[in-house]
Amino acid sequence: MRQAKVNILTQGLKTLRAQTLEAFACYQRAGRLTVPLEEEFNPPLWELGHLAWFQEYWVTRNQQRSDGVLQDIHHPRLPSVVASADAWYDSATVGHDSRWSLPLLQTKECLAFLKKTLDMTLGSLEKEIDGSPALYFYWLALQHEAMHLEASAYMAQALEIPFEATWTNVVHTRRLANQPPMTTMRHFKASQWSMGTDWQTLSGQFFCFDNEVGQRDTALEAFSIALEPVTWAEYFNFIRATGHRLPLYVREKSIAAPLSSSLTALPYEINTFGTWQPLNPKACATHISWDDAQAYCQWAGCRLPTEAEWDLAANTQEDFEWGEVWEWTADNFEPFEGFRAHPYVEYSAPWFGSRKVLRGAAWVTHPYLRNVHYRNFFTPERRDIYSGFRVCAE
Repeated sequence: MRQAKVNILTQGLKTLRAQTLEAFACYQRAGRLTVPLEEEFNPPLWELGHLAWFQEYWVTRNQQRSDGVLQDIHHPRLPSVVASADAWYDSATVGHDSRWSLPLLQTKECLAFLKKTLDMTLGSLEKEIDGSPALYFYWLALQHEAMHLEASAYMAQALEIPFEATWTNVVHTRRLANQPPMTTMRHFKASQWSMGTDWQTLSGQFFCFDNEVGQRDTALEAFSIALEPVTWAEYFNFIRATGHRLPLYVREKSIAAPLSSSLTALPYEINTFGTWQPLNPKACATHISWDDAQAYCQWAGCRLPTEAEWDLAANTQEDFEWGEVWEWTADNFEPFEGFRAHPYVEYSAPWFGSRKVLRGAAWVTHPYLRNVHYRNFFTPERRDIYSGFRVCAE
C-alpha cells in the first residue's frame, strides 16, 4: 500500500474504515465506551473523532497538499466540518488526560463525522492523479488509521474485551505443522550495510515515514542471528531457570514438569481478548518488554540484534521469518543522517532518544502497515504491545 495508485488507495481507505468500525463495535457490544484513565488508553469515542480529524486535517483541509512533503506546515487550514474538532482531537495539542473530560461528540455524531470526512477524502482522491505529491497525505491517513486499529487491539486485550482482528488471517503454518521450533542461526561475515531512503526519491512515487528518510551506514562485525523469534518453549526454559516474572496476560495452569523444546504443551495459558487459552510452545513469546528480552539474553549468553543487523537479515534472507511479533532491537530510536521531519512533525522527532526500536510486525498489525522498512518505537518497559525478540551472537 506504500505505492498504491489512486484506485487501490480508494478501496484501501474504504476497507480500512469498515474494519475500524468493526473494531469499535466490539467496544459497543461490551459496553466499554468508557475506559479507565490509563497512559496506554484513549476513550474509544476520542479515538474515532481523532481518526476523522486527522484525515480531514491532512487531506481536505490541507490547502497545500499538492506540494507533498515540501509544503509549508504553518499554512492556514480550511475549517473543519465540526467546529471544535481542533480543540478536541488534535493529539499534538490536546493533553492525554484531558481527553476523558472533553465534551466530545457522542456515538451518532462521531460516526457521522467519520462518514462525512471519509466521503470528502474519497471525493478529493478522485481528482488526484497517480504520481502526484499529494498522494503522500492519503497514504499517511491510511497508515495512521492502520496504526490506531492495532492500538484498539492492544486496549481490547488489556480490558479483556472480546475482539475480532478481522483484518488479519495470519496462520503460523510452520509451527502448527508439528515441526520443532527453529533454532537455526544464520552467519554473516563482516560487511557494510546501509539503511534509509533518499529524500529526493519520494516525490509522489511511494510513501515512507520521516524516520526512514536519510541514511545510516554501519560497519558490521561478523555476527549470527536467529531466523525466527524466541518461542514460548524457549522463553519458559529461561523463566523456570531464573524465576523471572511471567509475561503479561500469562498464568500458570498447573504444576509444571521440566520443560524442553520438544514439548507439545505448556502448563501455562494466555488470556486472549478475555478468553484463557493454552500456550502454543512453538509460537513466538509475546508481551515481552525490552528489559525482559535483555534478561533472557544475559541468561542465554546471547544478545539482541542491532537494528542494522536485523535489517540486513530481513532484506537478504528469504527464510528470515518476521511478522508474528514486533521485535525489540538493541538500538535507541534515533534519526538517520540527513533526517528532515515530514509535515506531520509530531510523529518521530519528539520521541528520538527516549524509545527503543522494534522491527517487523505483529499478528494484529494490519497488512497495509506491514513493511520490512517500518521502524516501530516504544519505551523499554512496555509489554502490553505484541512484542517479542530474536537472539543474536558474535
